[in-house]
Amino acid sequence: MLKFIRSTLVFAYLVITLIPAASLLLLVSIIHRGDFIYWRVGVPYLNGVIQAARIIGGVNYRVEGQEILDALALSKQRVILCPKHQSTWETFFLPTISPNPLSYVFKKELLWIPLFGWALYRLDMIYIDRSKRKEAWNKVAEQGRMLMDQGNWVIMFPEGTRTVPGVDPAYKTGASRLGVATDAVLVPIAITSGRCWRRASFALTPGTIDVAIGEPITCQGRSAEDLMHEVKEWVEAKMRELDPEPYRVKA
Repeated sequence: MLKFIRSTLVFAYLVITLIPAASLLLLVSIIHRGDFIYWRVGVPYLNGVIQAARIIGGVNYRVEGQEILDALALSKQRVILCPKHQSTWETFFLPTISPNPLSYVFKKELLWIPLFGWALYRLDMIYIDRSKRKEAWNKVAEQGRMLMDQGNWVIMFPEGTRTVPGVDPAYKTGASRLGVATDAVLVPIAITSGRCWRRASFALTPGTIDVAIGEPITCQGRSAEDLMHEVKEWVEAKMRELDPEPYRVKA
């Protein structure tokens, strides 16, 4: 019962604060776009949700490799983050630790969600129409290059959707293809969020989420398939190190 109450309070906070935050972002975006609304409105809202999950829901976190992101910010390289995707938690969390603005690649349908989708539209994100595959890829490549040259980092979840802890998912090559096309570096990130917030669930389980950031992988002169294989190998090996129990159960 306590777990249910804590989870309900966190999600109530998420929804209730979304309305004024999204409304404020939409209003401010009439005058200011880009970094201003990202850092002044977007990230504070996301951080508020993460802190609500921590204080009310008991979902703590620890980060390994923050210095890698900080060094990349100083290097001015084009960067594509490739995180493990087990829950919604990481979509809220990663912008709060990134030294550069993050541009998510997401499906166009999200834009139709009242307030949330409208706010996404006003931010520097990349939305794709999956019914037009070739055109969608060209748009990702064009916008990704433009945004990275403006100082943003692109973030793409290689698994494409949230996965269950312990499974061996297929990793799609979208991020590595973009990396090859733009001469970016790929940053693999392992995240054990599934231990505290499972996919398709509103229940939060108190505990600690580990976030491990890997060394950047240079794309120059490499194939998209080879690059994504390296990303997967690092992420999945790190996941087994950080959260071995689900893998033992699946075995």
